Amino acid sequence: MAQDAEASSLLELLHRASQRADSVFARNVGDSGLTPRQFAVLHAVSRANGLSQTNIMAATGIDRSSTADLVGRLVTSGCLQRRRTRRDGRVYAVRLTPRGWQMLAIGAPAAGAADHALLALVPEVQRSAFVKALKLVAVPLDR
Repeated sequence: MAQDAEASSLLELLHRASQRADSVFARNVGDSGLTPRQFAVLHAVSRANGLSQTNIMAATGIDRSSTADLVGRLVTSGCLQRRRTRRDGRVYAVRLTPRGWQMLAIGAPAAGAADHALLALVPEVQRSAFVKALKLVAVPLDR
């Protein structure tokens, strides 16, 4: 039987919440193969086309090596395009391709469904405070 939620550490509870969110997202993206982390990268790039991988890392909270791997996979799958910048040849500017925009359009409703399903588990009068608390916890360590 599942362990009582009160007996779990905060770290474990956050992990379980993340797993639940990932599961709801996966159910809603169907057979597209899009993962929550891939969606996070696509979403970050959609808000500021031409981001560097460092900026993507900062926008998503995904660590450096995972960001590089995700961007590489999304380039290989045709969702992202990566080009060296003129200002600094060591830096890539990352842009969405038409396929990337299509995947983003698949992922956005799935992310919304995950948000809705997770918030539905929290009593309505506590939702605003819950989201505010999550935002506090989710602030990057370097701030």
